[in-house]
Amino acid sequence: MRFVSYQHGDTRRSGVVHAERIHPLPDGGDLLALLRAGGGDALRAAGAAALAAPAGPALTEVRLLAPLQPPTVRDFVTFEEHVEGVRRSIDHAAGVPEQWYAAPTFYFTNPYAVIGPHDDVPVPPGSAVLDFELEVAAVIGRAGRDLTPAQAREHIVGYTILNDWSARDLQSAEMTVGLGPCKGKDTAATLGPALVTADELEPYRDAEGFLRLALTAEVNGEVVGGDLLSHMGWTFEEMVAYASRGTWVRPGDVLGSGTCGNGGCLAELWGRNGRQDPPPLRPGDTVALTVEGIGRTVNTVVTGADPVPLPHARTRKERS
Repeated sequence: MRFVSYQHGDTRRSGVVHAERIHPLPDGGDLLALLRAGGGDALRAAGAAALAAPAGPALTEVRLLAPLQPPTVRDFVTFEEHVEGVRRSIDHAAGVPEQWYAAPTFYFTNPYAVIGPHDDVPVPPGSAVLDFELEVAAVIGRAGRDLTPAQAREHIVGYTILNDWSARDLQSAEMTVGLGPCKGKDTAATLGPALVTADELEPYRDAEGFLRLALTAEVNGEVVGGDLLSHMGWTFEEMVAYASRGTWVRPGDVLGSGTCGNGGCLAELWGRNGRQDPPPLRPGDTVALTVEGIGRTVNTVVTGADPVPLPHARTRKERS
């Protein structure tokens, strides 16, 4: 099933897509609330009930929202080519650090920055080097901790596209402190256009457990990158198992694959080309990301707010 959340006039609802029309969920069902109440079983039951009822609006008649508002977003870095390319954009001699191979590293990003598949993206305050990042995200359907990869498969309810928008100049500066990324990733994160249940994507699973989905990135109608999701270094099940180590994953949690290689973001291309070519994103630029079996997001960059001035830190010598 393909679940969406949408706005139709003044009404916000969730539903199941069939034949380019939306079947609203019964009783105004919300995807996150359904997952919390009964996991994937509750979601699929609500979807089946919706499909048995008359169809609602066409997809072209609504504004699609993020499928759900996740309580947490973990963003991994599972594509070796991406790591190499981005590091070379900062230091041409840099390679992939050995620690990358030891575990599927991730950071927590801002769930309040989640936007819909066609929403505008404001330039983060103070940034002049905006970038997109083409990812696929798994969504947790039921709680678990200290899971094995085999167990973790039963905890993934479905998948969606994630665009982890990145202010590369802010990100580079703040990470010199040894923390982050933070404000470099804090303004927008696209989710959508649909939450596609895991069973829909099983035909794409290869013998090693990876989902062989074609990924394509376009800027202003020109293809700048493309890859296969199966080029990840770890499966989603292994990522979920690692995320649950010593803690909980809970319904609605989002786990991003990390940016794909071969042009899944501009910074990787900058590292390979030795210059900022293609250039950083500017207001008016449109980024379209397509993932086989899931769909397409299209976001346009717009002018953002000016940064609110802050003083430099008070030094030890200046303290009274």
